[in-house]
Amino acid sequence: MRLSGREGKSPEECDVLVVGGGPAGSTMAAILAQKGRHVVLLERDRHPRFHIGESLLPLNLPLFDRLGVAMDVRRIGVYKPGAELVSEEHGRVATFRFADNPCLCVGDSYHVRRADFDKLLLENSRRLGATVFEGMRVTEVELAIEGRASVMAIGPDQSPSRWSPRFVVDASGRDTMLSRHFGFKRVDKRNNTAAVFGHFRGVPRPPGEAAGMITVHLLPQGWAWLIPLPDDVTSVGLVGTQAFFKTRTSDLDGFFARAVAASCGIAELMANAEPIGPLMAATNYSYTSRRAAGDGYILVGDAFGFIDPLFSSGVMMAMSGAALGAEAVEVWLDDQKRGERRLRDYERKVRRSITSLSWLIHRINRPVFRDMLMSSTDLLDTRNGLLAILAGDFYDASRLLSPLRRFQLAYSVFHILSKFGLRLCAHGLSGRS
Repeated sequence: MRLSGREGKSPEECDVLVVGGGPAGSTMAAILAQKGRHVVLLERDRHPRFHIGESLLPLNLPLFDRLGVAMDVRRIGVYKPGAELVSEEHGRVATFRFADNPCLCVGDSYHVRRADFDKLLLENSRRLGATVFEGMRVTEVELAIEGRASVMAIGPDQSPSRWSPRFVVDASGRDTMLSRHFGFKRVDKRNNTAAVFGHFRGVPRPPGEAAGMITVHLLPQGWAWLIPLPDDVTSVGLVGTQAFFKTRTSDLDGFFARAVAASCGIAELMANAEPIGPLMAATNYSYTSRRAAGDGYILVGDAFGFIDPLFSSGVMMAMSGAALGAEAVEVWLDDQKRGERRLRDYERKVRRSITSLSWLIHRINRPVFRDMLMSSTDLLDTRNGLLAILAGDFYDASRLLSPLRRFQLAYSVFHILSKFGLRLCAHGLSGRS
């Protein structure tokens, strides 16, 4: 992405230029601006704009406090006390309340409309001192080996602008600006899934606090989510394998309707549902980058990697990763040698988080894994630790007795037992095949 002859006016200098105004970019810009850095953020779209990924994790909340938006998120959100897993195969519902988990320091979270949430974070970065431009499409980037980079963008009036930052932050989301350019992008072929989703009214909710639970239905071909949003709107999505989506023989609405009808539980909930917009689809969305940072640049959020949204980890990974990255960038701006070490540490942590969650997601359709989630007993006392990871604590080092390691050990034990016809059920092991 080298600058062409369209020089335009002289480039404007800044400490950090952030490409992308989603949760990762807004968080990065806000934290660095708080530290007194001259930050410019370029966002291609204009907020508010639709985005999926509406269920936030408990460990998002300390970040909201740090950014000064906790009360605003509470105002626009639906209270989320936990999650429900529904399995027609097991004939039961497993309820997980965050407040009941001794491994968690935060006992609740929220569901949000991403259009409102993302706009809130972007405006907050502006309030904290970042210079924000919307409707700016980055067209060319030249990363400097030493000194400053060059970035060109086209504005709403089609006029070019140039910046000369000391550091470039790629928060471009699934556009994966730098990863595509350098050939860093790697598609996860083991998790080659697709999704169809939309917003509906008329989906009933249980009474009381349970009305704010995210509900996940485990299906033979994958899983489905139901997320309660403000104004009696429910986000409903279906995630399945590519093989399942290849069975689509009609339009998207017909395919979605048939998939809903195939599940008695979902069909009952959707009996009187009315769509409030068109359905949307996404495919091949699991990937990572071979590099997360380098000399004068960093990839944050979906620009570095994205995995199946089963555990609602996207926003948490974007914001927490950006917070980690911002600390590394701050050090780099003062001392590049020390900053390089911090950037390597950042890469290790974000790669570890994706690796950990990917291990879990790759097994979500396997009977042993589902048995462990749906059982009312926790024979090896591993599930609370696992749920803490899924609540956002996924940067923990892979030490011998870490929650993930203990769950992996338990999974291996039950996997071996399953080969002898033993399977975990509600009250322990059973002899069913």
